[in-house]
Amino acid sequence: MTEEELIGKLEMIQRMKSESNILELKSAEKGCPQHLYDSLSSFSNQDEGGIIIFGIDEKQDYKEVGVYDPQDIQKKINEQCLQMEPIVRPLLTVAQKDGKAFVSAEIPGVDLTDRPVFYKGKGRLKGSYTRVGDSDEPMTEYEVYSYEAYRKKYQDDIRGVQRATLSSLNKEKLALYIDLLKSGKPNLSNMDDESIYELMSVTRNNEITLSATMIFSPYPQAYFPQLCITAIAVPGTEIGCIGDSGERFLDNQRIEGNISEMLDEAISFVKRKVQFTRDYTG
Repeated sequence: MTEEELIGKLEMIQRMKSESNILELKSAEKGCPQHLYDSLSSFSNQDEGGIIIFGIDEKQDYKEVGVYDPQDIQKKINEQCLQMEPIVRPLLTVAQKDGKAFVSAEIPGVDLTDRPVFYKGKGRLKGSYTRVGDSDEPMTEYEVYSYEAYRKKYQDDIRGVQRATLSSLNKEKLALYIDLLKSGKPNLSNMDDESIYELMSVTRNNEITLSATMIFSPYPQAYFPQLCITAIAVPGTEIGCIGDSGERFLDNQRIEGNISEMLDEAISFVKRKVQFTRDYTG
């Protein structure tokens, strides 16, 4: 941004007196903050990137304190950017206002194939962050894995399940699925079932796939105990609310079965709780 744009940002901050999902404020009155990697990571890991502005102290009601040394802080910011993987290349701007210096670092969002951007000192799993409102939150293992899967084109849903066999699947549901596939498709109708299984990823290299197991097995949790739904009802409108007697949950149910069965039971659970709430509140 230009110097004029940075001054405009400073004026906007005084009106709003808040950070946002694309704006982080740092004091830097007495030195460069030592740990910028959380914001560098979180901004890099979102499409719109973000801006870090140095010289605003939010603890003093967003007072414009200025930075200790505009030239040195730029070097320190860049040094921390070089500790990221991949390296972050910020766009730095310096502006003067009321005799004080302010510095902004614009952090561009990186391509999905390069995410997650993380702090090398902590490693990919512990050094990757995501922006939630005005907070930098550590990514979960699943979030990190999602980027890995996208980049490396993992196809977990069609990986083989060694213990599963065709005889362990619900034959009626599988036959119905094949009949629906063949309906109105002459070329598919001329193929034998085994070929269709491979074509539609029911099997892969003659092994039953994860997706087929979760859809057609009478009890997929025999192979994957954790692939279930945990449904809970809380006293209020969000996680963390506590009831009148100090209870955190009104109900807690583990829902098992194939995907169709778990979906039906989860919807039924929600309907029961909604009806209970209506009856209880009148």
